[in-house]
Amino acid sequence: MELTVRKPGLLSTLQDEGRFGFQSSGFSVSGCMDSCAMQDANALVNNLPGEAVLEMQYLGGTFRFDCDTYFVLTGADMKPLLNGREIGNYRAVRVKAGDVLECGRAVNGRFGYLAVAGGFAVPQVLGSKSTNLKCGIGGLEGRALQAGDRIPMQQETDWLLNEYLKEAEPVVYQSEITLHVIPGLQEEAFDTDGLKNFYSEVYQVTDQSDRMGYRLSGTAVTSVGGVDIISDGIVAGSVQVTPNGMPMILLADRQTTGGYAKIGAVAAVDIPKLVQCMPGAKVRFVRTTLEEALCLYRKEERVRVAFRRKVGYCPGNRGAWERIRHQFREKCEERKRREKAG
Repeated sequence: MELTVRKPGLLSTLQDEGRFGFQSSGFSVSGCMDSCAMQDANALVNNLPGEAVLEMQYLGGTFRFDCDTYFVLTGADMKPLLNGREIGNYRAVRVKAGDVLECGRAVNGRFGYLAVAGGFAVPQVLGSKSTNLKCGIGGLEGRALQAGDRIPMQQETDWLLNEYLKEAEPVVYQSEITLHVIPGLQEEAFDTDGLKNFYSEVYQVTDQSDRMGYRLSGTAVTSVGGVDIISDGIVAGSVQVTPNGMPMILLADRQTTGGYAKIGAVAAVDIPKLVQCMPGAKVRFVRTTLEEALCLYRKEERVRVAFRRKVGYCPGNRGAWERIRHQFREKCEERKRREKAG
């Protein structure tokens, strides 16, 4: 049970939710750039939310399925073709051995995700299947995919005929976004004009953006006495300001420590829409509190839960019969509530 890579695309790697707990040893977290698209993809083929998926950047690849299974594409719209026929994003598709999937250039969004039923059967390294290109670990031999690669897949044969799997409305990504920023401990390194510029001006995503971080261009964020600091730890979404005054938002493959002052950190809930921005996209920053960011995060979590419920997701891959029993219990509970109400 394998997926054969005919064309790898521009940069295609296997990623899951990330490799946590090893930054103190110098290992970056890695993982999917767009965690929402990853979770949605896994929900549509009934995988666990953090199961590894195939991430494609800008330009998708061409793949041949060597077994019968289900797959789904989420994230960027790469105008996919199955055996030469158009298919849509955000819907589970059944394939037979020998079927060929082609993904083209992204026309909306930047990162596309391919999930297969049961997930990819690659070994975990330090608790994750994510590819860390710098360290050469995880994924498939710790590298980007190449033509001729054969990626083993786990197959959940007990539920291949599940008919409850549904499609969802594809996400449309915007070219103008607003990011909520939680002020950092080094905010005092920036002068009044610098802070005013950061929170009032419009910045643009440059073509010097990648999985490590997104570089922005625009009005300089001026500092009090320079931005060099003693290196300290970096979290996802940290906004470093480089010596030329330009913000850089650090992402999945970020370094574990950095020596430039951080004006703040982008709220986790906003990172998925940021990473889907193409060069030239416009970005605004709005100051927010940790409590407000937590509220936004909880709201997004409710959206993800509602999505999984809508598409008939069964926790633990227990299959269609478990879903039917779950629906029956919900109906019984609803009937009891109505009878109790009068």
